[in-house]
Amino acid sequence: MDVEEFTPSAEQYAYTFGGVAPVRRVRPGATLRLWSDDAFGGALRSVSDLSTEKVDLSAVNPQTGPFYVEGAEPGDTLVLHLVALEPARDWGASAHIPFFGGMTSTDRTVTLQDPLPDATYIYELDRARGTVTFAAQQSDFSVDLPINPMLGTVGVAPAGGEVRSSLVPERFGGNMDTPEMAAGTTCYLGVNVEGALFSLGDGHYRQGEGEACGTAVEGAMTTTVIVDLIKGGAPLWPRLETDTHWMTVGSSRPLEDAWRIGQAELIGWFGDLYGLHPQDGYQLLSQISEAPLANVVDANFSSVVKAAKALLPAASAFGGIHDELRNRAASIL
Repeated sequence: MDVEEFTPSAEQYAYTFGGVAPVRRVRPGATLRLWSDDAFGGALRSVSDLSTEKVDLSAVNPQTGPFYVEGAEPGDTLVLHLVALEPARDWGASAHIPFFGGMTSTDRTVTLQDPLPDATYIYELDRARGTVTFAAQQSDFSVDLPINPMLGTVGVAPAGGEVRSSLVPERFGGNMDTPEMAAGTTCYLGVNVEGALFSLGDGHYRQGEGEACGTAVEGAMTTTVIVDLIKGGAPLWPRLETDTHWMTVGSSRPLEDAWRIGQAELIGWFGDLYGLHPQDGYQLLSQISEAPLANVVDANFSSVVKAAKALLPAASAFGGIHDELRNRAASIL
């Protein structure tokens, strides 16, 4: 199977969803291998590199793309199957950025608190062991953590001619920062503009749920993704499918509204999958749903709502395309 490779130049990165010309046209069914830089554009390489000195917060989360998908029209469903996510550097960086994060005063949750100290943590990657090392800065402590590569940002151009920062998650996807966006996941996004104009980036070598300090183990990533298209059927909000779960993602503020969006979307999806009336879906999900946090730090917060397939009768979404793409992925790996 042919794999199209693309590594952007510095001038080709996008920092918004919408408002950017496509870097390439692709056909449905194409397999892409894409290189993306870390959220800081490689600016933080040692603990002495501080975000206040090295990082322009108006130009973070550089996106690889956007890609124009031939035949994609508003109302269609873009299908992105993540085949493989491979760390592209031997280190990742995380940072405590002043007035940014879940446990500090911010520009939206304003207090008289001084900013937490600016700090950068470098996580060395051991490829053979599949680990990154956390090293404390104010005590003699370190621990090796298994890598769990994921993408913080996956999205399409918004509707209505909007241009949104790559820091923002919304209906179009964007900076959802969910660890569920990993190899083996199929992401379904509603197409809002001709060509869909999807992009991805913000690779994380691992991240805890919520991304509490606002940054994960940020790292350059090589992503292999199969791109496909379903005519019609556009979901209102992002949907994810794995071998084990049905998932929806809501993004809003406050956090409970993000959770409510995810709940309502999965109730609606259960209507498609099982013919359930919303009242019945509401009752069922009340007993089986899981709700892992994605992020509580971005311009909008993101909540995932998921249901285990093992608890439910067999069902097929979007014509069974997830299983089809999993089979295709096996021939690539």
